[in-house]
Amino acid sequence: MKDERIESQINKLEEKFKNSGQDLSSYLDGLLYQRYLTYWDYIHLDTLLSIQVPRTYFPDEEIFIMYHQITELYFKLILHEQKQLVDDKSQDLDFFVERVNRVNSYYKALISSFSIMIKGMEREQFLRYRMALLPASGFQSVQYRMIELYATPLENLVHFSERERFSEKNSIEDLYENIYWKKGATDLSTGEKTLTLKQFEYRYTPRLIRIANEVKGITIYHKYLELSKTHKNHEQLKTALKTLDYNANINWPLMHMGSAYRYLAKENDAVEATGGTNWRDYLPPSFQKIIFFPTLYSEKEIETWGKQWVDHIFNPDKIEE
Repeated sequence: MKDERIESQINKLEEKFKNSGQDLSSYLDGLLYQRYLTYWDYIHLDTLLSIQVPRTYFPDEEIFIMYHQITELYFKLILHEQKQLVDDKSQDLDFFVERVNRVNSYYKALISSFSIMIKGMEREQFLRYRMALLPASGFQSVQYRMIELYATPLENLVHFSERERFSEKNSIEDLYENIYWKKGATDLSTGEKTLTLKQFEYRYTPRLIRIANEVKGITIYHKYLELSKTHKNHEQLKTALKTLDYNANINWPLMHMGSAYRYLAKENDAVEATGGTNWRDYLPPSFQKIIFFPTLYSEKEIETWGKQWVDHIFNPDKIEE
């Protein structure tokens, strides 16, 4: 029985490699001489542990760097699941629910870990080493913007104050020009963009426009709307999507609000963020009302979207997870 199994495997290998230009014996030689794989080589551990490069001598800066690197890895995991959903043509309900739940598990880890940023560093150290980071800012996280583009149409990401003027009929370029987060790095009195925003646009605008065009009509929200009525009303799917909305557009920004107030707020005034972003107006979810899946909510739910941020500022331990 064992010999038959091995013979079957050899036949499958021959079939696999017959069009490669080499015979199976050559590949078996390669397998014979190949080094054993180690854990540290497989995950490139030495490289991973060498990419924390502080710009100052304050010990807590290394915490700041590592936490942001961890965050970006979680963002990559979220995008990994989103891309599968966007590419899927089966409309399989179980697949849809499972992938959205995976995204929510990544957000849960991010949200629960943010205490590292809120309570895990000395405020005095942060206020000193942050000056060596100018004009870099978490605002410049392109993966976070990509998550939004994969989740919902661009018209849902236009700034709330102007959203009624736009629809899917507008061009991608026009919608992108009015996307909500640009106001967070623009002087409202002069219309002048901060250097942080200028840097970000120069580096990433072509990529984000390309992605927006690629996912036009096939975002996760579009995928949901195309489901049958029965599948659209499936409670597990609706719950998963609403949880994703709350995690991405309420709970995650609220954690940043807690961090901003911990490190940047001061009596009768506020310290500016490193990128010059107006965090008091940019971070509160109730000010932005970014909702990935708007048809899942009542008018009242949309109207009171993100109101938790007020309670969060005065009772940060009450944040929902």
